[in-house]
Amino acid sequence: MTTIGYSLSSEEQSPSDLVRNAVAAEEAGLEMAMISDHFHPWVERQGQSPFVWSVIGAIAQATQRLRLATGVTCPTIRTHPAIIAQAAATSAALMPGRFTLGVGTGENLNEHILGDKWPPYELRAEMLEEAVTIIRMLWEGGEKSHYGEYFALENAQLFSLPDETPSIMLAAGGVKSAELAGRIGDGLISTAPDRELVEAFERAGGTGPRYAQVTMCWGPDEAAARKLALEIWPNAGITGELSQELPTPAHFQQAAQMVTEEALAEKVVCGPDLERHLEAIQAYVDAGFDHIFLHQIGPDQAAFLDLCQREIIPAFAKGAAQPSSA
Repeated sequence: MTTIGYSLSSEEQSPSDLVRNAVAAEEAGLEMAMISDHFHPWVERQGQSPFVWSVIGAIAQATQRLRLATGVTCPTIRTHPAIIAQAAATSAALMPGRFTLGVGTGENLNEHILGDKWPPYELRAEMLEEAVTIIRMLWEGGEKSHYGEYFALENAQLFSLPDETPSIMLAAGGVKSAELAGRIGDGLISTAPDRELVEAFERAGGTGPRYAQVTMCWGPDEAAARKLALEIWPNAGITGELSQELPTPAHFQQAAQMVTEEALAEKVVCGPDLERHLEAIQAYVDAGFDHIFLHQIGPDQAAFLDLCQREIIPAFAKGAAQPSSA
C-alpha cells in the first residue's frame, strides 16, 4: 500500500505556518510529513528559510501522531555530523517513534556560506558516508572519538538519546547516490519517478522504504496555477547539476529567467484536474516508491489538505488512483 505524506516547504512557509500546516496535515489524516532544511530559499520570492531544528521541536509538541522526516539535511559542510547527531537524537526523543533523519550531499546554495570550498560530488559522497558513520556511532551512546579523512571527533558523548534510534534515509538524484543509499542507508529519498534509482538502491542491498516528493500546484484555475508555479517555484525547471552548483538565490533567479511557463508545466502539474494530479503521483508508485510526499506550491495549503483528505488519500488507500470529481 502507498502511504501519502505531506511536504512542509521551509522555503515558502514561515516557522509558525510550518507548525500550523503540520497540525493541519495530521488532522487531514496524513500519516507522515517531510520538512526541508535550507539556509537560503531557492529564489527570493519564496521568502523563507527558518532553522529546521527549532521548527521540528515545535512540531513535536504540536502533533501527536504525525511522523516527520528531514528532507533533507546535509551533515557535512555547514553543520558538523556530531551536531546533526545531537539535533536528530533530541528530535527523536521529542517524537518517540515518529522521527526519521533524511540526509544528502547538499547544495552549494546552503553549504558554502561559511567560506568552505564546495567539493565535487565524489568527495561529497565520501564525506556523507563518513558523516553517517559518525552519527550512528554517537547514537550508540558512550564517549566517542573519531579521526577520519574529513571529520574529527574528540571525547564526544550524547547524553539525551531516544529510546528508539531513528532511521537514516539518503537522498539520491542519480544511480551512484542511490547505490550509496542502498549500501549505508535505511531507505531512499528522491524527487524523480525514476525506477532506475529504486533498482540501484535495491541492487546495492537497500531494503527499506522509498520516499519521493511530488511537486504540484493544485488550484481552481489552471492558468493562475501555472503562473503561480513559475513565480514561486521556477527552480523545478532548472535541470541537471546546476541546482547543486549555484551559490545564491540571485543566481537561481537568473537561471530561472530561462524557464518558461510551458516548460515548467511539463514538470509540475497545475490546475484543478484531479486525474492529472493522481497520474503524476501514480508515476512515482509505478517507479517503486512507497511513501509519496506531496508538495503544494503556494499559500493555499488548507484547500490542498482538504483535497488530500477527500480525494487523494482515499484513492491510494484503495491501492490505485481512482479519480472522482473534486
